[in-house]
Amino acid sequence: MITKTFLDHPRSVNETYLEHAGFAGKFSVRLFAAGFCALVHAIIPCLFEKTASRMIAEMYAKTHNRGS
Repeated sequence: MITKTFLDHPRSVNETYLEHAGFAGKFSVRLFAAGFCALVHAIIPCLFEKTASRMIAEMYAKTHNRGS
Protein backbone atom coordinates (compact mmCIF):
# COMPACT_ATOMS: atom_id res chain seq x y z
CA MET A 1 0.00 0.00 0.00
CA ILE A 2 2.82 2.45 0.88
CA THR A 3 4.67 1.63 -2.34
CA LYS A 4 1.55 2.07 -4.48
CA THR A 5 0.60 5.32 -2.77
CA PHE A 6 3.99 7.04 -2.64
CA LEU A 7 6.41 5.33 -5.01
CA ASP A 8 4.69 3.87 -8.08
CA HIS A 9 4.01 7.15 -9.86
CA PRO A 10 7.44 8.74 -9.21
CA ARG A 11 9.07 5.56 -10.49
CA SER A 12 6.92 5.73 -13.63
CA VAL A 13 8.61 9.03 -14.51
CA ASN A 14 12.07 7.81 -13.45
CA GLU A 15 12.26 9.85 -10.24
CA THR A 16 12.62 9.19 -6.56
CA TYR A 17 9.86 10.31 -4.22
CA LEU A 18 11.82 13.44 -3.23
CA GLU A 19 12.76 14.31 -6.82
CA HIS A 20 9.10 14.03 -7.79
CA ALA A 21 7.97 16.10 -4.81
CA GLY A 22 10.44 18.84 -5.77
CA PHE A 23 9.37 18.84 -9.42
CA ALA A 24 5.67 18.88 -8.55
CA GLY A 25 6.17 21.60 -5.94
CA LYS A 26 8.03 23.87 -8.37
CA PHE A 27 5.42 23.10 -11.02
CA SER A 28 2.59 24.15 -8.70
CA VAL A 29 4.31 27.46 -7.88
CA ARG A 30 4.73 28.11 -11.59
CA LEU A 31 1.05 27.33 -12.20
CA PHE A 32 0.03 29.80 -9.50
CA ALA A 33 2.31 32.42 -11.09
CA ALA A 34 0.79 31.81 -14.53
CA GLY A 35 -2.68 32.10 -13.02
CA PHE A 36 -1.76 35.37 -11.32
CA CYS A 37 -0.41 36.78 -14.60
CA ALA A 38 -3.60 35.74 -16.38
CA LEU A 39 -5.71 37.41 -13.67
CA VAL A 40 -3.73 40.66 -13.91
CA HIS A 41 -4.03 40.50 -17.70
CA ALA A 42 -7.81 40.07 -17.39
CA ILE A 43 -8.01 43.31 -15.42
CA ILE A 44 -5.30 45.29 -17.25
CA PRO A 45 -5.03 43.83 -20.77
CA CYS A 46 -1.78 45.60 -21.69
CA LEU A 47 0.07 43.71 -18.92
CA PHE A 48 1.32 40.12 -19.23
CA GLU A 49 -0.10 39.80 -22.74
CA LYS A 50 1.61 36.48 -23.49
CA THR A 51 3.18 35.57 -20.16
CA ALA A 52 0.68 32.99 -18.92
CA SER A 53 0.40 31.21 -22.27
CA ARG A 54 4.21 31.13 -22.61
CA MET A 55 4.57 29.71 -19.10
CA ILE A 56 1.96 27.02 -19.80
CA ALA A 57 3.67 26.08 -23.09
CA GLU A 58 7.03 25.78 -21.30
CA MET A 59 5.51 23.60 -18.56
CA TYR A 60 3.84 21.40 -21.14
CA ALA A 61 7.14 20.94 -22.97
CA LYS A 62 8.81 19.85 -19.72
CA THR A 63 6.12 17.29 -18.91
CA HIS A 64 5.13 15.99 -22.35
CA ASN A 65 6.19 12.36 -22.76
CA ARG A 66 7.84 12.40 -19.36
CA GLY A 67 8.81 8.93 -18.22
CA SER A 68 8.24 7.27 -21.57
